[in-house]
Amino acid sequence: MKLPLNNLLLFVLFSMLSICVTAQNIKSSNIESIAINKKKNNSEIKKVKLCNIDLSHWKVTIPEGKGKGGAISVEPPEILKYATNETLKSYMYNDSIQGALTFYAYPTTATTANTKYSRSELREQMVPGNDNKNWTFKQGGTLSAELSIDEVSKDENGKYHKVIILQIHGRLTNEQKKLIGQKDNNAPPVLKIYWQNGKIRVKTKKLKHRDVDALSILHEEAWTDDEGFNFEQEVGFRKFQMEVKVSDGKMVISLNNTEFAVYNDFNMKQWGIFENYFKAGNYFQSRDEGSFAKVSFYELEVTHE
Repeated sequence: MKLPLNNLLLFVLFSMLSICVTAQNIKSSNIESIAINKKKNNSEIKKVKLCNIDLSHWKVTIPEGKGKGGAISVEPPEILKYATNETLKSYMYNDSIQGALTFYAYPTTATTANTKYSRSELREQMVPGNDNKNWTFKQGGTLSAELSIDEVSKDENGKYHKVIILQIHGRLTNEQKKLIGQKDNNAPPVLKIYWQNGKIRVKTKKLKHRDVDALSILHEEAWTDDEGFNFEQEVGFRKFQMEVKVSDGKMVISLNNTEFAVYNDFNMKQWGIFENYFKAGNYFQSRDEGSFAKVSFYELEVTHE
């Protein structure tokens, strides 16, 4: 059956319009799909964050190695490749969601020489790869950090295990070591900052006797722990900021720039005999089976005058 010419033209016109509308709908659908996928991809990209911590003046010690004194340490420049280092990446790794550098530790047989506890902890090196160049209180130094405790196990009494997050460690010069006949350069840590049950606790060193002579003061036995200081605010598992500032005969520790612990006494002045270096990370204070801790650093910076 033949359609009249007018009807045929209308049929062709209608068919062409239908094809155009269908094509337009497909095009709009594709554009919307691309826009949604682009938005999704951008959202995913935004979620990936890398920490901005310069590790060129730090070495790290981890709970891997062979026995007491055999814990593995990695110095610059190798530490800069921590993300692909098979030995390190279980204990020191990027949290790309939080934009942090995370340190994981648990009890192992691999420790440093003067402790029973395991650590995933950074040690400052003023000269990369060299432990022999350090600083005195007279020279001064400031450490600034933003960090959080991510996870900590509990003991049998339901209390969280303690973690040392920051330190200033003393060090004998080679001449001092020889003078007192000591086998290594270890000196006491003048500062330990703990995370303890959601709060920050500070411990420093003081002399056992004020009249100690210039030789005896170099021995670790001349020093003991002070009674400690507890900051009032509870940090829990939230981000918080710490600053440690030292100068000749003085040390100031601040929490979130709102609370301050000031040490400006005879002991701090006498401490000037030692060299020092900063430490930061996860020095885990438990030997309990199954215990562990995760500590994340978002910012970490050290300056010296």
